[in-house]
Amino acid sequence: MAAKKKPATKRRKPAPKGPKLSKWEADLGRNAANHEPLNPITFLARAAATWPKRTAIRHGAIARNWAETHARCRKLASALAKAGIKRGDTVALMAPNIPAAYEAAFGVPMAGAVLNAMNIRLDADTIAFMLDHGETKLLLTDTEFAPVIEKAVAKAKRKPIVIDIADPEGPGGKRLGRIEYEDFVAGGDIDFVPLKPRDEWDALALNYTSGTTGDPKGVVYHYRGAYLNAVGNVLVWNLAHHPVYLWTLPMFHCNGWCFPWTIAAMAGTNVCLRRVDAAHIFAAIEREGVTHMCGAPIVMNMLINAPEAMRAKPARTVAIMTAAAPPPAAVIEKMERMGFHITHVYGLTEVYGPAVVCAWHEEWDAMPPGEKATMKSRQGVRYPVLEGLMVADEKTLEPVPSDGATMGEVFMRGNIVMKGYLKNPKATRKSFRGGWFHTGDLGVMHPNGYIELRDRSKDIIISGGENISTIEVEGALYKHPDVLEVAVVARPDDKWGETPCAFVTLKDGASARAEDLIAFARAHLAGYKVPRTVVFGPLPKTSTGKVQKFVLREKAKAL
Repeated sequence: MAAKKKPATKRRKPAPKGPKLSKWEADLGRNAANHEPLNPITFLARAAATWPKRTAIRHGAIARNWAETHARCRKLASALAKAGIKRGDTVALMAPNIPAAYEAAFGVPMAGAVLNAMNIRLDADTIAFMLDHGETKLLLTDTEFAPVIEKAVAKAKRKPIVIDIADPEGPGGKRLGRIEYEDFVAGGDIDFVPLKPRDEWDALALNYTSGTTGDPKGVVYHYRGAYLNAVGNVLVWNLAHHPVYLWTLPMFHCNGWCFPWTIAAMAGTNVCLRRVDAAHIFAAIEREGVTHMCGAPIVMNMLINAPEAMRAKPARTVAIMTAAAPPPAAVIEKMERMGFHITHVYGLTEVYGPAVVCAWHEEWDAMPPGEKATMKSRQGVRYPVLEGLMVADEKTLEPVPSDGATMGEVFMRGNIVMKGYLKNPKATRKSFRGGWFHTGDLGVMHPNGYIELRDRSKDIIISGGENISTIEVEGALYKHPDVLEVAVVARPDDKWGETPCAFVTLKDGASARAEDLIAFARAHLAGYKVPRTVVFGPLPKTSTGKVQKFVLREKAKAL
């Protein structure tokens, strides 16, 4: 009988080999010695270790050095942890430019939490929405805003822990919380070890957009972007060590354009300014020896139109970084004659504040003042820390010709673009379509590679089939000696579809009439761009100086 054959054993296929590592990767991996997530909070520890005795903060009678500021931020982080704040929790802040707001920019992330600095001009309904949407666990609030905060907390479904800030320079107000800020910080441990991000993609801050067409969108910042933009500010402003920085820009606006971390990196002095007006600004410049400040064109207008006795030239040149609405060339020219040096930047909440700068060329200094100011009013080129910037067709993403005339949408990409909109995947996908961030701003690309904004896509006026830039019309009217502020929007027109409508605030004592301004505009603009309607009065604005054009558009429709 034949022996049975043993069943053939199946040969195992060798495990597939991964791609061969190059000599630059084999045995050269990341480890604790050579890699740590970028973190702007580390600038504070360096400032405290290197320049412990240099003044970090000045606010009324308060003067604290970097060692003291570092210690207070650690104690704030410890106090937050003791209050139950854990990694990833949201801590909201409602405060003007005071030391507590600056400390929150460091102390909240040190506790592993995400900072939501809220606009101090918000109404109770909007604040309540933000508290709920951001899932706020703890709220630091200045007592000046107790009336609106009390209503907001009552409306909110989530009731955060409330800590009151009784700023000695403030007007006072009702206490809503369990403890006052100074006592809260005093209860923290000075030896608290700050939490580090697990990854530089971790959320650092939450900033809400204005929400002019519905609920505001929550813009999420990561550590990497905040670190890089803080450094980017140093690079584009040629910022030397120990600047004296005046806080005219709200710290709640894009986290102060990342300047809390920038000033720590350069161990400067933060001059807090609770109330932003010409008198306080000029007084602080003289008293503190201010070297740098930021703000919207409204701040520059404020200084230009201050009483003559107040407008003495600063003892030294004060550098101003300005953004928001594109500053009219006439405003820039007047500011520079007063002894200020203007750097024009452009950005949005979604890109950590400024991301584009009008990088200056020395040969432009020889231009006549008017031409020089016009050049400086362009938005410019990308920050060194922004990877991509283009003006392109909104649908095809095809770049427009660099002719200074063909309009397209402004697009950005890179490490200083937000993570996205919190709990809003549809809006996030829409804003990142095609691998670029869609800004919604319209502009042109000049032959030298500098972009110039012409309008928001929603603000452009189409009259008789012709596009009219509201910014161009505003720039012409700003040249009139009686005009303090101007905003132009579309007014519906049966014949032309839309025509320009100018809302104008005149200077004190000025008497220009509507027909005077229309005639003046006709001398500076093509006929179809001249406003058909002029309305006088104050302009509605956000707390950061942006004119609320959606309000004006509704007024124009009703005329």
